[in-house]
Amino acid sequence: MFVKVIIDISHEAVDRPFEYIVPPSLEGKVSEGSRVIVPFGAGNKERKAYVVALSDKAEYPVERLKSIIAIDEKAVGIEDELFAMAAWMRHRYGCTMNTALQTVLPVKKKIKENIYKVVSLNVSGDALEAALDESKKSARFAARLRLLKELMQSESLPLSMITGKLGVSASVVNTMAKNGLVRIDSQREYRNPKAPSMARKDIVLSDEQQAAIKSIADRMHSDNPGTTLLHGITGSGKTEVYIELIQRAIDDGKQAIVLIPEIALTFQTLMRFYSRFGDRVSVIHSRLSEGERYDQYEKARTGKLDIIIGPRSALFVPFDRLGIIIIDEEHETSYKSEKMPKYHAREVAEYIAEKKKALLLLGSATPSIDSFYRAKSGKYDIEVLSNRNGGAKPATVHVADMRQELKNGNKSYFSKKLKDLLRMRLLKGEQTMLFINRRGLAGFVSCRDCGFVQKCPHCDVSLSEHAGGKLVCHYCGFSMDKPTLCPECGSKFFAGFRAGTEKIEQEIKKLMPGARVLRMDADTTKNKDDYEKILSAFSAGEADVLVGTQMIVKGHDFPNVTLVGVVAADLSLYASDYRAAERTFQLITQAAGRAGRGNKAGDVVVQTYQPDSYAIVHAVNQDYAGFYNEEVLYRDLADYPPLSHMMAVQLYSASEELADNTAAEIVAGLKGHFNDKVIIGPAKAVISRINDVHRMVIYIKDSEIDELIAVKDYVDGMSAGLDKNKISIQYDIDPIGSF
Repeated sequence: MFVKVIIDISHEAVDRPFEYIVPPSLEGKVSEGSRVIVPFGAGNKERKAYVVALSDKAEYPVERLKSIIAIDEKAVGIEDELFAMAAWMRHRYGCTMNTALQTVLPVKKKIKENIYKVVSLNVSGDALEAALDESKKSARFAARLRLLKELMQSESLPLSMITGKLGVSASVVNTMAKNGLVRIDSQREYRNPKAPSMARKDIVLSDEQQAAIKSIADRMHSDNPGTTLLHGITGSGKTEVYIELIQRAIDDGKQAIVLIPEIALTFQTLMRFYSRFGDRVSVIHSRLSEGERYDQYEKARTGKLDIIIGPRSALFVPFDRLGIIIIDEEHETSYKSEKMPKYHAREVAEYIAEKKKALLLLGSATPSIDSFYRAKSGKYDIEVLSNRNGGAKPATVHVADMRQELKNGNKSYFSKKLKDLLRMRLLKGEQTMLFINRRGLAGFVSCRDCGFVQKCPHCDVSLSEHAGGKLVCHYCGFSMDKPTLCPECGSKFFAGFRAGTEKIEQEIKKLMPGARVLRMDADTTKNKDDYEKILSAFSAGEADVLVGTQMIVKGHDFPNVTLVGVVAADLSLYASDYRAAERTFQLITQAAGRAGRGNKAGDVVVQTYQPDSYAIVHAVNQDYAGFYNEEVLYRDLADYPPLSHMMAVQLYSASEELADNTAAEIVAGLKGHFNDKVIIGPAKAVISRINDVHRMVIYIKDSEIDELIAVKDYVDGMSAGLDKNKISIQYDIDPIGSF
């Protein structure tokens, strides 16, 4: 027997199958998907490899082939469908086959099982009565008597409980087993992530929710379920719709995957799902231990789970009866991988749902422009929830013009309106969330007097400030000297904004010395349970104010929060990225949705230097349709997704000269071969050098993704002769954020 294997090295030079002999000792034990140990290279260094094909005929002369050394017993086998998915990802996203395989394997190796012993009665009737009578005759049988009585009350007991709580020694139990009185069995104990406890609440679904559930469930039961977008305003009860649809899938013998954008959402999301589905639901994410991750994978593979919840990697959990995939907060950028393969969870979920004939449900109060465009064009079905669940009123939104605040002599981070409402909440014992919009803080400059932002004349994105006083566009490479005064009004207040969560926390404590403040950002959530601790403390009323970045505005439901302050609403508005307005609209709308979710009225204060920006105006009015219609016009004029598609060709090299020259050669080749494509660049990346590696980018636009994949394949061909140790090339289709 012979096998083709992919070597476990993520390098283009070995991204092809290699042939090996299966020695007689391993025949019948090796299969497609097995991970094996092979001798590789001139030095025959032992490498791990994945078996991708078996054959009884060799493609190469047998005398030139090496033999497999062993099967990697610690590895988890790959199912055929994961191979197919990896091959699809390799073709679509331009990564190596091994990188694709590593991506679709949420668990790479076997972890030792936790085994525990269970003791059960092995006698009954007269035999049991005789054992009890004999045990009562002597004090030395007291432990045996105690155990027999306990086992009469319980079907079985863990050995650890018997030797611990009951005080019966292991030798006594073993003797009883030898005499046939009890039976000792070994059982596997699964390592479970900590499950939050929450009493189940009876939820009364609104007519609107019930109508959406019926419509989506009908599609779920059809031969071609497809994709549905659930557009529900904040507080409309999307999670209750998810839960009801999952229940129907489970009733049909199916399983469900629920994607959430960040671990910060896991705590509250899990509480709702555990209260409804108990131990048939679990979570998988990067903060679990290897043992916990492996056990969730095994429970899913062996049918012991119905629901898995997690970020985008949860897509690859091996459910063979998948009925529904739900992507909550589908607009979130964290669904796009920043590492190769640079896939979007929505695209991979569409692939999986089609193969499994499952329904894909996308949910958001602020759907991505891409998804809403597909719904409007008929590719997706759409359901709308336009009312807050339980009759809660939308919060009152106040806009604070920070230009006017400056003119009035207020140089602090907080407007007068926000200060007044903060003090009022503290007096009333109600809670406040302060959101600092840090997205896009890579260096745009704006005027604090008039709000003017210096933008690229060619790409309609803001210029980023670099060392040496240069403002640079990271799409086309345009640059200019940074003005010392505002070009629009001549103000000297023309600079970048620098405020972090820690600074805001300090300012709150100065403003209100008695306030209890919690901070939630990258620095305070480094450990495994930090998210849960902070959110639990805030939910329990142990703090008056929660200060944080975008992680605090997504999906959380705190009934006592009646004030939300958006400290710097327009920071993300001028990131050097064509999606900047969309992100700003989403963040402000989501932040506003955190206030007044209980039976108390809520207020939102949006602080901005650009109160007339269409993104901010529509966010303040909670007008998604208005924003979408205006944003699509700009995208259409500039040929940006979703009306067109765009691919970033990203180059990395320790040699700046090699990166520049290679990028120039690629652009020349593309212009000669694809004269119908829009080609932008080359330009330096937003961060042009990291760890002494220089980064360049080229953008190509086309209306068809397949055309961009053809461009990718052409660039692969052009770069085939390059030394991969000196320069590497990556691809990002429809990139999220500028490179």
